[in-house]
Amino acid sequence: MNSQQDVIYGLMNELEEALDNKGFPLLGFSIVKKETVTNILDKLYSELPDEIKEARSLLRRKDELQYEAQQKAEKVVADAQAEANRLLSESDLLRAVQREAEKIKEQVIADCEEIKRKAVDEAENLRIQAIDEATRIKDGANIYAEQVLTNLEQNLAQLQEIVKNGQVQLERRRMESEEQPGNYANQRPEYAKDFKMN
Repeated sequence: MNSQQDVIYGLMNELEEALDNKGFPLLGFSIVKKETVTNILDKLYSELPDEIKEARSLLRRKDELQYEAQQKAEKVVADAQAEANRLLSESDLLRAVQREAEKIKEQVIADCEEIKRKAVDEAENLRIQAIDEATRIKDGANIYAEQVLTNLEQNLAQLQEIVKNGQVQLERRRMESEEQPGNYANQRPEYAKDFKMN
């Protein structure tokens, strides 16, 4: 587990403690300040892996990249066309120049389409990785929450068993005390009634 994950799990523990600190445990309610939860969530968002942040940034820039690629293509084509026109006006090899200009235009368009395709593919791959990472973090948080609840349930069951055993022990001592002939409670029954269990 790396330090970034440690920070995230630490913030999740902090959130859990904030939920457990105040409230009405017997009723199953917790009272937590909205500002406390908001601060913890802000810290969690700031600790998200850089890959997720970069993926979001790339997705936002997808249209910008496509527009820039198109502008570059149009500029290169326009420059090529201007150069072709200049050569055509100065040369007797009109057909050869026209053919070359068409080839350049087609190559530029093909290059720009390839650049655009790669940018879209890269953005999509980063988006999928970001979704996978977010899902993994969510699954880990769910498993951790389930483990915490299971441990709490086991602890409550143990405490309940301890209380029951204590009650049985107290009742047994009371009965043994009443059965002993020299017992002070038997000699002074007016005091013994104050210590009997209902």
